[in-house]
This record gives sequence, structure tokens and C-alpha cells, in this order.
Amino acid sequence: MPVTYRIDPGRRRILTRCTGETTLPEVLAHFDELERDPRVPGGADVLLDLMGMTSLPNVGQLRSAADRAAAAGGKVRFGAIAIVSDGRDAAGMARAFETLTARLFTRSGVFSSRVEAEKFLESASAGADRPAGTKKRKP
Repeated sequence: MPVTYRIDPGRRRILTRCTGETTLPEVLAHFDELERDPRVPGGADVLLDLMGMTSLPNVGQLRSAADRAAAAGGKVRFGAIAIVSDGRDAAGMARAFETLTARLFTRSGVFSSRVEAEKFLESASAGADRPAGTKKRKP
């Protein structure tokens, strides 16, 4: 399945990876699964790794995924999100998803490496040490 995830309970983090030709039904099913998973901690940060994704969704698909994430927010409370993507097109898609889901996360950022994304999520505050291009969001 091109959308996989694992829970890191120590970090209160959901690590989601999209690989290959990822489809909208697979993304929507991912949110269904998160809602049913009792291991998902409240206020979990999300590391969304799109580095292995070979398909690019259109705006309508991004909006549908964002709407489904919002619906999941009734059962799954999210903290921050760090999206990892490579290439200009993928980064643009990641920024569009970030914008569409901004209200769901305490803060968000799009990064070109997993190391940068991890640092963002591990930073203790959303203050001055926040990398350029990231946004602080209120819950």
C-alpha cells in the first residue's frame, strides 16, 4: 500500500509515508485507519514523508484529502506537521496541502530533507528558531 504509517509513542508522533503512485482513495483510507487506531496519541505531531511519491495530486484531490483530515480531527487531535518533499512540483503540492490543512495543526512546515523536518518537530518552541517558510498555527 503506498500510504503507510507508524506510531512513535515516545515522541507522540505519527510517521506517514506516501510512496509510488499514491491515489486519493488510499489517502482517505489512511485517515479512516488513523481514526480506528487506539495507539494514536492526542495532539500527535505528524511527519509526512512524500519523498517516494511518484504521483502528483490535483487541487481537487488535495482539497478532498484536507477535508478528510479535518473530519478525522474530530477523533484524532493533531499537533505540528512537517512535510518532506523533493523537487519543485512536489514541494509546491506539499505547500498547497499545508495551506489547505493549516487550521488543523499547531504549526506547519515543508522541508526538503527528513533531518530538517525532524528538527522542526523536535524544536521546543514555535518562536524565533522556527525555520524560514514555516508557519505558527494556533490550535
